[in-house]
Amino acid sequence: MRSGIHLWNYTAPGTSADLAPLVTRTAQVAEAGGFDQFTVMDHWFQMDTAGPAEDPMLEAYTTLGFVAGQTSRMRIGPLVSGVTYRHPGLLAKIATTLDVLSGGRSFLGIGAAWYEREHDALGVPYPAISERFERLEEALQIVLQMWGADTARYDGAHYRLAETLNSPQPVTRPHPPIMIGGKGERKTLRIAAQYAQIVNLTAFEPEAVAHLLDVLRRHCDTVGTDYDAIEKQIITTRLDPFADEYLAQAEQWAKLGIDLVVMGVRPNDQVGWTERLAADVVPRLAEL
Repeated sequence: MRSGIHLWNYTAPGTSADLAPLVTRTAQVAEAGGFDQFTVMDHWFQMDTAGPAEDPMLEAYTTLGFVAGQTSRMRIGPLVSGVTYRHPGLLAKIATTLDVLSGGRSFLGIGAAWYEREHDALGVPYPAISERFERLEEALQIVLQMWGADTARYDGAHYRLAETLNSPQPVTRPHPPIMIGGKGERKTLRIAAQYAQIVNLTAFEPEAVAHLLDVLRRHCDTVGTDYDAIEKQIITTRLDPFADEYLAQAEQWAKLGIDLVVMGVRPNDQVGWTERLAADVVPRLAEL
């Protein structure tokens, strides 16, 4: 089983000038230590559930572009972008740029968005959840059209594009993988079944993971996609990866078909924590 590192917290001693070296060192230590995937949060404020909103938070795609220049092997992407954060045409262009400049190492992670406070604070519209899911599906259709040969109009209920021109096209063919994150059984996993090459489940209890994978499989059967072709991930940033029960659970995740486990950094010790994970956890997960 492969490992991913999630840089979700930039709180550390020092000033803003120290953040670039912090990101660089964390990414390079992760790559040298055997991590296969490097992700960042796509938020404008720190999440209220994780720390004060005033804690430092870097814009995701700028950070990923920087990381692309500091690394050479790991897959990189946002875990995950909210559909409300960027117009889909612009998002397609940004995601394409990251793929081109990283040499085909990126993916597009996207979801329906949920953090209302940051939307209200920065004046970004935050429609009802039903509309956000409608926008998510239209955004995926737009991105896929821009990643193909069709440059015609797109006319949806929420987005209208006169042209879907996107030059250059991505390095990754047919396109960078699409990741859908979450665990909503009726909409999120249905959209994942239809559009995603990667699904990141926000659950870690083996029973819950097994249930969500069964739901995903049923959606794949309904929409006619290949369940086995979708990479399955879980995010475990709230767990202690050095605890004995973590590896015991990991054995069950592997048996369920989980391909990659995402672990998180710790505030004020991002580099040191990543070094410990690389030394003590990544090799043990790789054996599963």
